[in-house]
Amino acid sequence: MKTAMRVINSVAPIRVCDNGGWTDTWFAEHGRIFNIGVYPYVEVQIAVYPRGALEHRVLLHAENFGDRYAVLPRHEKHEWIHHPLLEAAIDYMGVPDDLSVQISIYSEAPAGCSTGTSAAVSVALIGALDQLTPGRKTPLEVAYAAHSIETDMLNQQSGIQDQLCAAYGGINYIEMFDYPYAAVSQILVSNAIWWELERRLCLVFLGRSHSSSAVHEMVIRSLTETGPDNPKLEALRATAGKSRDAIYAGDFRGLGAAMVENTEGQRNLHSELISKEAQQVIDIGREFGALGWKVNGAGGEGGSITLLSGPSMSEKRALVRAIEETNPLFQVIPTYLSRFGLRVWNQVTSEPQ
Repeated sequence: MKTAMRVINSVAPIRVCDNGGWTDTWFAEHGRIFNIGVYPYVEVQIAVYPRGALEHRVLLHAENFGDRYAVLPRHEKHEWIHHPLLEAAIDYMGVPDDLSVQISIYSEAPAGCSTGTSAAVSVALIGALDQLTPGRKTPLEVAYAAHSIETDMLNQQSGIQDQLCAAYGGINYIEMFDYPYAAVSQILVSNAIWWELERRLCLVFLGRSHSSSAVHEMVIRSLTETGPDNPKLEALRATAGKSRDAIYAGDFRGLGAAMVENTEGQRNLHSELISKEAQQVIDIGREFGALGWKVNGAGGEGGSITLLSGPSMSEKRALVRAIEETNPLFQVIPTYLSRFGLRVWNQVTSEPQ
């Protein structure tokens, strides 16, 4: 096997506890969002070769799906076929004509987990591809590029907060002043608060990929008709500031209350945004002393939910056991707070790729 000229690595965190979600959208026009970047992260590795060294100029390996195939520039085909998000990102950034690349992408988070994984994939891939040409995009530019790929190139509904969290990492308070333009304020807290938050968070995958487009379209139509100052959107916006203030103060009970308030705000948009499985986990959390729960992302069938446990470590472990024993499809995913967002580095290698 041929030796790569260089190897580019990048990682980006996923997102949990997105209080204020739904207000980072085109129909909300302006919004306030609190979110937390966590590992497991998305990984991208690009092995770079001279053009002609590989059978195909761009070879894509989507490890989670077991897919390995050649990617052609869009002008040579009519649509992005296999993995549109990945293929569109490659088209957006481009690959210099004198190079061949092998791109590998992997995520430890389950597909359809509602934790902004697709945004993290875009951010990590854009960050890695950016190394192939002179100049470097800022985290904000990477986030906007990732958002543009989903909305402008793929015509998908997408807020901006997931891309921003993947680019910046950490704990964020985001003010979207005019869609999609936003200011990110990173919340810096003591190690004690950081470690305690990390210990108390519990991410539960509900066993099915998120899929609720019909419900989401219904909600979007309703919110579009009533305008950006709809009281339901205002209620969601308010939870972001409450979350920010609580975490600065180390007030976990206050953060939990904001999470619950946001989840009820989602339920107020449409009852089906809180699925039966999510409600089942909420009920277990309440029984075992959880202070808060947030259905991740927009809500609906499948996806995941974030719980904030009380102070007892043993009670949290009992909570985890109860969740996993209640439904064999439920999966508690270990998470760690990400102090960094997008990270990109080059390694020089003399080993075969």
